[in-house]
Amino acid sequence: MAETIATRAAYGKALAELGENRMFYVMDADLSGSTQTGVFGKKIPDRFVNCGIAEQNMVATAAGIASTGVPVFCSSFAMFAVGRAFEQIRNSVAYPRMNVKICASHAGITVGEDGPTHQFCEDIALMRALPNMTVINPADAVETRAAVEAMLNYDGPVYCRLGRYAVPVIFDPDDYRFEWGKGMALADGKDVTIVATGIMVDAALKARALLAGEGIDAAVLDIHTIKPLDGNLIASFAAKTGAVVTVEEHTVIGGLGSAVAELLSETVPVKMKRVGMNDIFGKSAPAQTLLDHYRLNAAGVADAVRTLLGK
Repeated sequence: MAETIATRAAYGKALAELGENRMFYVMDADLSGSTQTGVFGKKIPDRFVNCGIAEQNMVATAAGIASTGVPVFCSSFAMFAVGRAFEQIRNSVAYPRMNVKICASHAGITVGEDGPTHQFCEDIALMRALPNMTVINPADAVETRAAVEAMLNYDGPVYCRLGRYAVPVIFDPDDYRFEWGKGMALADGKDVTIVATGIMVDAALKARALLAGEGIDAAVLDIHTIKPLDGNLIASFAAKTGAVVTVEEHTVIGGLGSAVAELLSETVPVKMKRVGMNDIFGKSAPAQTLLDHYRLNAAGVADAVRTLLGK
């Protein structure tokens, strides 16, 4: 059985490791235990700032520090980091193109028992709409570690989506390479292309295995960078298979599914189906129960493929 690690845990560990030799600040809004920025704070306290429960101030202060030429990572739950501080992200970070990385934990429905007020499934849609903003959604701990280093090497605003729920490790840290703005073909196929992001990449791979037993050959793409989108990779697989299913732990409005639909409608129009939260709020329940309830699992992805192909 694959090892499971939450992407938030990989994020905190990466900050602490990179902070030993690289100059940057880390900020948090009184949730450093949950977001895992506290790992950095204990190791490098002179470059860690706890702003208290004041997300707008955190983002504005991060922009001020970044204006001196020092990169800043700032974190809270996605609901608060994005939802509460959207104006500051827009006007103080994205508009002046400050070197601030908004790394938001506890995104999507896998916040679980915290309920619909904390299950933020609209963050990618909001961040993707902002000019100058890069949007990253890593699939596992290995991809998260590589993404943090890539963000540090990039001069500009980034939104990185992280999760509370421990998810299977997909990639081998010894040979994984994160390429900025480039998706990854994890499996080839001729009948359908499953385009997945974040923790749903694992579900997509498992769905592929289910479908293979039925004679359906599915390609699987990992789109860790939603903006800028790897249009060439997606369009080439869409042209080859003629059918695309997108999978995300996010509303189907404005996220990966929308981005892919926008791309393909102008380049390679093919039949398509989006898997995600269908314009609804979540419920309070354990994370896996919610993933199963909303069919954000291998069985649900496989069913979407069968429906699209008329099987």
